[in-house]
Amino acid sequence: MKVAAITGPHQATLIDQPDPHPRDELVVVEVRAAPMCTEYKAYREGHLTQNLGHEAAGQVVEVARPGRVKVGDRVAVMPQYPCGRCALCVAGDYIHCQNLLDLRGVSGTATYAQYLLKHDWLLLPLDPDISYAHGSMACCGLGPTFGAMQRLGVSAFDTVLITGMGPVGLGGVINGVYRGARVLVVEQHPFRRQLALDLGASAAFDPSQDQLLQAIMDLTGGLGVDKAIDCSGAPQAQRLLIDAARRRGQVAFVGEGGPLEIDVSRDLIRKGLTLHGSWHWNLPDAPKLMQVIRRSGPQIDRLITHHFPMSAVPEAWELQLRGECGKVILQPWE
Repeated sequence: MKVAAITGPHQATLIDQPDPHPRDELVVVEVRAAPMCTEYKAYREGHLTQNLGHEAAGQVVEVARPGRVKVGDRVAVMPQYPCGRCALCVAGDYIHCQNLLDLRGVSGTATYAQYLLKHDWLLLPLDPDISYAHGSMACCGLGPTFGAMQRLGVSAFDTVLITGMGPVGLGGVINGVYRGARVLVVEQHPFRRQLALDLGASAAFDPSQDQLLQAIMDLTGGLGVDKAIDCSGAPQAQRLLIDAARRRGQVAFVGEGGPLEIDVSRDLIRKGLTLHGSWHWNLPDAPKLMQVIRRSGPQIDRLITHHFPMSAVPEAWELQLRGECGKVILQPWE
């Protein structure tokens, strides 16, 4: 099979790897859509690797034994290789599993590939009316902010502030609008600010503008936002959310970044904030996430701004580095 590999700074190509083979509950999926995430950073820095990607949708083509899926099933693929047996996995919080399987040297663990190997219980069935491209948004396109909004209890009564309009943050706009919330966003790139507005955000701010915090407070009657989600990983953005949240409000951190200074007395005790670390979403909520995907088709079509054949992965990464895109999908068989 063909897989994408980084061969140097701003250098990548397709290489051959052995086709994966099923074993136990690990089944083989033919990848039809491979969304791109933060792998562009490895491409920029020249981190040599053949194990790229963690999002996909496709069709089951081989199983080792009867299980939760069968050959021919259309599925969305969830990330990682958790144990499936610990308390976290059983509860659906497999993303936090401390006993990940060691599959080093095993072919099929990348999603920038024509085939992959995955636990059958981490494959979400896709109904015929959900395309592979839309179904693949169940991972990082819509998943992180869906999980955060589940934790925060976002509803139509809320004003939600989201910082960072990369693909994850843009997915947050879709999730927030679906729930009926008023969504405010902060993003430095003009293309992505406009895309957020096109997806339904009520206001989009440039983080460099003067009196940004005051502008947000003015839109909330001086109280602050009810809920806030950071998708940038930037400490300045995370600090803004803590300052912009109302008293007894909630903040979720989705984007990974550096250290953040928090004043426990001022920010937590006296203001009464609740802070959440939110990486993914709980697996039993899959039907709800699929409902968001099914009913948000036009917005998802706007979120997915580009499709590339996998052979054009360098061009796709260069586009991501320029920031002039939403979610980008690779087609491994083109």
